Amino acid sequence: MDLLVHLETFVAVAQERSFSRAAELLGIAQPLLSRRVKTLEQELGNELFDRSRRQIEITRFGGLLLPHAQDVLRRAEQLRSVARSAQTSAVQVLGVPPDCDAPALARVIRTAAERGVVVSVQDLPAQARADALADGTLTLALVRVPADAAPLAVPLGLAAATPFGGRTVHLESLRPRRGTASGAEPALLVTPEDDLPQFVEQLRRAAARAGLPEGRVRVASSTAAALAETLAGTGLLLCTEGFARRNQVPWALLSGVPLRRGYQLAPEATDWLLPLLGAAVGSVPDRRQDADDVRVRLAVHA
Repeated sequence: MDLLVHLETFVAVAQERSFSRAAELLGIAQPLLSRRVKTLEQELGNELFDRSRRQIEITRFGGLLLPHAQDVLRRAEQLRSVARSAQTSAVQVLGVPPDCDAPALARVIRTAAERGVVVSVQDLPAQARADALADGTLTLALVRVPADAAPLAVPLGLAAATPFGGRTVHLESLRPRRGTASGAEPALLVTPEDDLPQFVEQLRRAAARAGLPEGRVRVASSTAAALAETLAGTGLLLCTEGFARRNQVPWALLSGVPLRRGYQLAPEATDWLLPLLGAAVGSVPDRRQDADDVRVRLAVHA
């Protein structure tokens, strides 16, 4: 049984509420359509339609399965779309965060060309990259995953128009000073790259524990807008050290708040690409893994 063909028939009948109209829509004879529905019902173990009335109705069983059938057909069409794109173009479209280091991305493009691969880089926020990868617009993408298990981990800190006075900054030090008007303190700005529910909620909880007023954390409309507010002194930008350095903005690591981005390349690609992308996003080595490697080497030589 061709499951996709039979599911397409089921969905068509469910939408048209008519075997004849569904057959006309699919361009097949009605007896063939009826046989497909019957075969699918036998395969699934229950009736999909109530045929006892003048106008057929979908059964409760059929209603439960319908959204899943539609999802399978939608995913199959996405797969066909990706396959068509792969056949018509040799270009690998790579999705990366908007605040990547441009020279590092240039190394990605050059190294790929040396290996006979044409890479086109497209910068998109995290959620947009995930969506574009799912619908086939992107061939490859750095996608966000929990930092603790990520191949690439990127520490975040705060950038400001004026130096903090050290390499680290505590959220408690950002509490409003006495006599400061409500809302006058700079907002903690999150770029669209970090506009993920779990990430933003983690920062808001940390800010609340530090005694910062509710609403101090705000998601900016774009990375450029967040940087502009920061340079103007009306915001403190949550970003990587590399991004702050490239834009000549003082930066300090957040102390006591282990905010990190986690990235992995999807789908999995060759080994040479991930380290180059790590340099582009500003990832740091996993010291725990390095320590484990040292212990293993010492054990081997013992």
